[in-house]
Amino acid sequence: MLILLTILFALVLILVAIVKFDIHPFLALFVGAIVYGLVSGMSTELILKSISDGFGGVLGNIGLLILLGVIMGTFLEKTGGALVIAEKILSWIGQKSVTKAMLICGYILSIPVFGDSTFIMLNPISKSLSLKSKVPYAATTIAVALGATASHSLVPPTPGPIATAGILEADLGMIIFWGIIVSLIALIPAYFFIKKYVSKIPLEPILAEIDLNTVAAKAPTATKSFLPVIVPLVLIILASIAKYPSKPFGDGEWVSIIEFVGSPVIALLLGAVLSFTLPTKFDRKLLSASGWMGEAIRIAAPVILITGAGGVFGKMLQNSGIGDLVSQNMSGASWGIFLPFLIAFSLKTAQGSSTVAMITTASIIAPLLVSLGLDSETMKVFTVLSIGAGAMAISHANDSFFWAVTQLSGMSIRQGNKTHSLGTLILSLTAISVIFIITLFH
Repeated sequence: MLILLTILFALVLILVAIVKFDIHPFLALFVGAIVYGLVSGMSTELILKSISDGFGGVLGNIGLLILLGVIMGTFLEKTGGALVIAEKILSWIGQKSVTKAMLICGYILSIPVFGDSTFIMLNPISKSLSLKSKVPYAATTIAVALGATASHSLVPPTPGPIATAGILEADLGMIIFWGIIVSLIALIPAYFFIKKYVSKIPLEPILAEIDLNTVAAKAPTATKSFLPVIVPLVLIILASIAKYPSKPFGDGEWVSIIEFVGSPVIALLLGAVLSFTLPTKFDRKLLSASGWMGEAIRIAAPVILITGAGGVFGKMLQNSGIGDLVSQNMSGASWGIFLPFLIAFSLKTAQGSSTVAMITTASIIAPLLVSLGLDSETMKVFTVLSIGAGAMAISHANDSFFWAVTQLSGMSIRQGNKTHSLGTLILSLTAISVIFIITLFH
């Protein structure tokens, strides 16, 4: 109870500092994490280790992705490439289906790609589509975020579901099959939540400063504009397929090459390089500190720092023993398929990482499968999915994805809580309800 009260105190401290006193989220998160570590009784050595591991771990995973994605987005916006893409997509789907299209795009792209990467790559298109179609930017933003969240936690080959399936020795093919069904059904109420509620949130898409008349005359072609976005995604997807346990591409040096160029950092680097070809006349000054490159770095820097501070807070919670606390207090309950969901939900909400929540929950549940009646091959599959459903929510101040969504879109923290955080809760509760109904017939 003391640890839970300490976590609640730290979260309230951070949110009040940001929302009430307008303190920069980086400082609020960073200091809040240290305060939590001290109040919870962690040793000074463990606190320092949590700071180092949390900040370095998160930035090592997505810091470069944020920077490269912002560079690519800046060049797409400055040259008018993002507007060209927006016009082409609108010609395919029509202006009435923009929100649905972004929801599905986020969903599909996040199956092989981390949710953070998907959002970073789609955000410039989301902004441009909102501007061109007059669809509220908050709606397109949350559509991408919730679409990515649904598949990230329920559909392999993302690391969380694969690791969970391995720990529980569940059939991966069945997880993919049922994961797609459950996640797509979960998106239905999420879509209406976006249409009926999120679309009323005031949020203006702020594009890079460009002269639209000049852009119209000098904009790159649609094919050229799509390449910086499509090439990284295709490479990442190919690398994911190459790493699949069945080795569909076999073994060999060329497979290693695919895995290398398809790693998110290298793939996005190639995307950024391709974006350098978008200007009608390339000037080396564009890559200088005072050019578009310098502007992109200035835009990315606060996002990266805030994301890293969120990682520190999450790591501090993990190292404080929150996993042991949840295990001791909940593992004895006989709640069947709801127990793994509740443990994953608690861990995700408490420490921020969906992947950590899924792996930790799977490790807790594995020895309890028989006593919970979840040891059949079919129920193992639904146990993995219930863990994934729990690990969707609630995405808030200690989740790096929350900060990526709010900071890159320009949302306030309050708006992020009312849209993204609430949306993940709706996804999570819908998914576990669908899973429970399906298990009644198995």
